[in-house]
Amino acid sequence: MKASCPPDALLLVSDLHLSEQRPELTQAFMQFLDTLANAAGGLYILGDLFDAWIGDDDDTPLATTLAARLHQLSAAGTPIFLMHGNRDFLLGQRYAAACGATLLSEPHLLQHADKRYLLLHGDTLCTRDADYLAFRAQVRAPAWQAQFLAKPLPERRAFAEEARARSKSMSSNKPEDIMDVTPEAVATILQEHDVQFLIHGHTHRPNVHNLQVDGEPAWRLVLGDWRDTEAKYLRIDAAGAHMERFIYP
Repeated sequence: MKASCPPDALLLVSDLHLSEQRPELTQAFMQFLDTLANAAGGLYILGDLFDAWIGDDDDTPLATTLAARLHQLSAAGTPIFLMHGNRDFLLGQRYAAACGATLLSEPHLLQHADKRYLLLHGDTLCTRDADYLAFRAQVRAPAWQAQFLAKPLPERRAFAEEARARSKSMSSNKPEDIMDVTPEAVATILQEHDVQFLIHGHTHRPNVHNLQVDGEPAWRLVLGDWRDTEAKYLRIDAAGAHMERFIYP
């Protein structure tokens, strides 16, 4: 099936959380690549493509199969851009190259047509979650990452499983407002980069928020996670940004 997608359109997704345990999500993403991304002017994945990433030497079938499919898409003419999330922050240049993708630093300023969009995963906007930000600082440190990546793959996999379980337990006990972005952090980053449009994922709360920053209109567009039988993605074309639904079997 060929889906309609203007050739200049950019597609943005986030929080797919692909894993060997959820093959239906991987199949849905492959379908997305085949029916939408192959006709697009670019694909941006704003973090948490994987539910966990233990290093670019990961040899699971999911990692190798997905890299091959993304590289095929890139070679056919669709540029691919990857950004770190809170689950796949160890994704490096080696795997990005295997995907035929460009690894972006965040925040990333995207200019399309006459508009400028600021892209990031979104976890740094949750400034009320002090425990998470302390953990983030620890695991983003080069020394910690070098030490972790030197461990054998089975040990890294065990750590990832434990970290996922711990994160789920901690999240269930935190107030809802702590798990969401801080309005002051949103206003600050929009002001710092002099943009009206902020696009992020992470919170799993897809929506379009109309804001006022310094008396001027601004918009925060939140990408959703992939679950059940449909996913939300963002399409940016000459007319602006549009939240769309991708429905899969």
